[in-house]
Amino acid sequence: MSIDTSKVATSNSTKAATASKPSKVGAAATWADDRLGLATGMRKQIRKVFPDHWSFMLGEIALWSFVVVLLTGTFLTLWFKPSMAEITYMGSYDQFRGIHMSEAYASSLDISFDVRGGLLMRQMHHWAAMLFIAAMFVHMMRVYFTGAFRKPRELNWVIGCLLLVLGALAGFTGYSLPDDLLSGTGVRAADGFVKSMPVVGTYISFFLFGGEFPGDAIISRFYVAHVLLIPGLILALIAAHMLLLVYHKHTQYPGPGRTEQNVVGYPLMPVYMAKAGGFFFIVFGLTAVMGGLLSINPVWKYGPYDPSKVTAGSQPDWYMGMPDGALRIMPGWESHFLGVTLSWNVLLPIIVLPGVLLTILIALPFLEAWITGDKREHHLLQRPRNAPTRTALFVALMTFYGLMWAAAGNDIIAIQFGFSINQITYFMRAAVFIGPVIAFFIARRWCISLQRADNDRLMHGYETGIIMRSTEGGYSERHLPISEGSAYSLTARDRDEIASETPATDENGVRGPGTSRVERLRLSLNRRWYQHNVQKPTAAELEEAHHHAEHEHELQSGLDHPADGHQFDGHHTVDEEALRGKH
Repeated sequence: MSIDTSKVATSNSTKAATASKPSKVGAAATWADDRLGLATGMRKQIRKVFPDHWSFMLGEIALWSFVVVLLTGTFLTLWFKPSMAEITYMGSYDQFRGIHMSEAYASSLDISFDVRGGLLMRQMHHWAAMLFIAAMFVHMMRVYFTGAFRKPRELNWVIGCLLLVLGALAGFTGYSLPDDLLSGTGVRAADGFVKSMPVVGTYISFFLFGGEFPGDAIISRFYVAHVLLIPGLILALIAAHMLLLVYHKHTQYPGPGRTEQNVVGYPLMPVYMAKAGGFFFIVFGLTAVMGGLLSINPVWKYGPYDPSKVTAGSQPDWYMGMPDGALRIMPGWESHFLGVTLSWNVLLPIIVLPGVLLTILIALPFLEAWITGDKREHHLLQRPRNAPTRTALFVALMTFYGLMWAAAGNDIIAIQFGFSINQITYFMRAAVFIGPVIAFFIARRWCISLQRADNDRLMHGYETGIIMRSTEGGYSERHLPISEGSAYSLTARDRDEIASETPATDENGVRGPGTSRVERLRLSLNRRWYQHNVQKPTAAELEEAHHHAEHEHELQSGLDHPADGHQFDGHHTVDEEALRGKH
């Protein structure tokens, strides 16, 4: 018997076996774990599962664009001088050489023309800020339309609303720093807005500007708020937002194998972190392309700020369009009381309206929970059509915001289309009240119609486009059953719990619980909330519909070719199995 010596293990009998020396990374990890005890907690977190869907990337766009803001902003702080001290510009931009300007504006010009890569960093910083706020807007829409704000995530919704406000404030303080004519006009408008507040307005203005407008301290104070205070608050809220996300686990869309108790997806390490890291570089790259090719905030075109001048057609960044539009269409209402002038035409659209809208936005999850009486935890998302009133309510708010935003460009619309600016203003005054109501009813009826269409697909299958003719001469369209996965997604929703009206008194004339005015109001709103909603079919209804479909299929099978399993519709030969696969 021969032995293949190549397959026999060899050993060194002269030396004892010793463990290999650990790597430096492993030694450092062991040293840290011995002192911090992170291994146990980290082991669980790096295996945490996250679901995979394209809409979840909207929040990541906001996160990574904020990272780009921090990186580019750090670069800009190395050369920007937040000072309103007046100097004579002697830089490389010939048109302004010898002109008196603030150090803030001069350093902005130096960054744009003299610092290598400075203009790219400036424009990337501005575009990333725009993208940050836009992504938060769209992410908030996705969260609301899918019901991701419901218990236990109400606080995360509040944090998102506060992040949106802080992002807008960061943007305002940021584009005010260059001290050019456009940003100075915005700061001057902000001073007027603050002074419109009765009693406290002038005191707040003196505190901000260090005296009368414009003073010599507002740029340095905005700089501290822009690079330290507001980013610190944003980072703290993002950290709280992410911690709550991990603690509550991520929401997911309904589908086979997905329940309220589990999460179906990929682990944090290595899959999700690799995808998130790649997505960061995509966001960074696109921001760099925009910063390199698309000019934004060309401060050299406006010149240094002069309080005696105002730029014609000056407009803020887009996220400030809503209060600006409200200001433009607000009638010139003023009142005089004890020698004090109350400027309602400024106070209402700029101070009161944004505060009211923010309050409504924050209260939406709590208001819906109170109306519906739903106290359960929800980890499965809803399709917008399955919550018609909720969807319609947010569409109405979006319509209101969009009309206000369009009103901020009433002068541009008048110039571009040759309309009368007065007619545009009168139209917008009516549209901001009528438009949201129309949008509410259209969106609600649209969702209800989609619910009916889903029920038809569940009970009768999907339309194949095959027209059948019976022996009696009637025409009908052949339907095929939808896949099990699609049927599961369509039925993975709860039926609406419509509250029944409670009598004010019992048979003895005693007022029972839940008969107060507030409770009666809640019950009335509950019934209106679910009014006309189409509930998903019951098991009995589905069974009856499927039995009827099978019977119809048997009657129609005589039109199929017995040899090849194809069916003939009079014009085309269609493979039924191919139709199923295509669907």
